[in-house]
Amino acid sequence: MIRSLFEQRPLDAAVADAESATLEFDGARAWLRSVLVGPVEPLGAEMWVLDATLEQIVLVRHPRRGLVPPGGKVEPGECPRDGAARELAEETGLRLRVLERPAAVAVRSFAPGLPKTLSLSYVAIGDLEQPLIAEDGQPAAWMRLDQGWDSCFPDDVLRIRQYVKFLRSGSSAW
Repeated sequence: MIRSLFEQRPLDAAVADAESATLEFDGARAWLRSVLVGPVEPLGAEMWVLDATLEQIVLVRHPRRGLVPPGGKVEPGECPRDGAARELAEETGLRLRVLERPAAVAVRSFAPGLPKTLSLSYVAIGDLEQPLIAEDGQPAAWMRLDQGWDSCFPDDVLRIRQYVKFLRSGSSAW
């Protein structure tokens, strides 16, 4: 399939970030390779904003998905990392430095009836004292990682905890 540079650049960035992600779920890398031969559904990107002690995370109450990390659809021509940072700013008002290495890559559908797509999770460290400025109808708040939360993606809490365990092990992801 021939893609324009506008279409190819975000896919190249997604492939590179998927390959360098710390964690992989759902066979995401192989899934991505298999779908690159045709049109790729809009990519998803989210930001795992952790506090400096790695005990809390910023979550947004989505009207249909429950509590989820800030994120959403990567816009046409936008690289996933930039999409995650944009969604973070839109949903929380936070503008933070994104860690170099993506936290995770997964395959998921964002609503019943929607096709599966690639979702990349990026990480930033935030300050608990910085105010969160939420979008209308989607309140944002810090949530302790040792508590569970209601989400349409029930594995997220375990996946995020797995990543935090990786960070606490003294990895070079910082």
